[in-house]
Amino acid sequence: MPAPSPFAAAVRALRADRVLLLVVCVCIPVDILVALFDSQEDSVIQGPVSHVASWTLTLAACAMLAARHRWPVAAGVLTLLIAGAYFPLSSVDGSVPISAFIVCLYGLARSGQLTAALTLTVVSMLALGYTELVHFGSGERHIDAASVILLGGWLLSVIAFGHAMQVRAAYQHEAEQRALAAERERDARARSAATEERLRIARELHDVLGHNISLISVQAAAALHRSAKRPGETAELLQALTFVRDTSKEALRELRATLGVLRQVDEEPPTAPAAGLDRLGELADRARATGLDVTVEVTGEPVALPPQVSLAAYRIVQESLTNVTRHAPGATRADVTVAYGPGELCLTVEDDGRAGRSGAGGGDVADTATDGAGSGIGGMRERARALGGHLTAAPTPTGYRVHARLPLPE
Repeated sequence: MPAPSPFAAAVRALRADRVLLLVVCVCIPVDILVALFDSQEDSVIQGPVSHVASWTLTLAACAMLAARHRWPVAAGVLTLLIAGAYFPLSSVDGSVPISAFIVCLYGLARSGQLTAALTLTVVSMLALGYTELVHFGSGERHIDAASVILLGGWLLSVIAFGHAMQVRAAYQHEAEQRALAAERERDARARSAATEERLRIARELHDVLGHNISLISVQAAAALHRSAKRPGETAELLQALTFVRDTSKEALRELRATLGVLRQVDEEPPTAPAAGLDRLGELADRARATGLDVTVEVTGEPVALPPQVSLAAYRIVQESLTNVTRHAPGATRADVTVAYGPGELCLTVEDDGRAGRSGAGGGDVADTATDGAGSGIGGMRERARALGGHLTAAPTPTGYRVHARLPLPE
């Protein structure tokens, strides 16, 4: 592919730089008209050399305009030198050099280099004053005092306008960054909420499947053991299979209700009610079917519980009874106490089993291993903490005790 010609490159530069295009298309034609009808008779050089010098300096000023974005300070210094040399050498009172200098001053202020812009302005005004007051001390002044003051005011106004545009651009950039930061924070919160929801669903699945399947396993194992000892007796086996069937249906129903949050918008929601503390009797009956003597005691004046508190209380009791049947095979009794107090709900599940626990009844082996993973005792603690309460699980001289306190909204 052939390299682009210098003319094509110049055309592209003009199209990309509107200020340069304005100077080339407006100021240069005006300078040509001025050169045709007027000329300076007091220029340092005369004749064709003066015309060559004026148009050479004009093109040099345009070149500095094209380079002002890449080298703003150098472009400002060179345009000042070009403008200082143009008027003594040129026979045309053109506007391109001084226009280029003003544009470069604006670019310096716009890019945040306010000190350089002010320095060039002061230098230009001192040079102009020296030229008018000292060099032309004979009285032949080209610019009167009012014009000098007016020019200085114009230069300072251009710098002030460029600085204001720089401040405005910085404010817009900061606002955009704040908006991006807010959007990133919003996305992070959404991801955090999704993670918390996944953890909640995982706890729900652990509670539903862990409790019911543990009861199914214990009941089926006991029935098979008794059936092996007494092959001709099928009553206990039928009773165990009936329990397995009912518990499996219950586990499937709760599993469907738990996974209902993952349904699509156009799917019908589950019609079965979610688990709650009002179903504590059913939970105790299923635990009794495994041979565990479960007692339920309710103290205080029962009040209507928020759904999240009722569900958390149900799951805590369910997990506690599951731990008793799964990890304390020596347990024969479990006492469940539900106490309604002023602004809080207290749950206590205490058993008399020590077999299968570490030490002298010192904690659930399985749950201790998974305490930080969001299941077992750790999952119960997370449920209580999510509602602003707390849960303790510790061994007792005769077994194990789980105590939870859940605050109730006013």
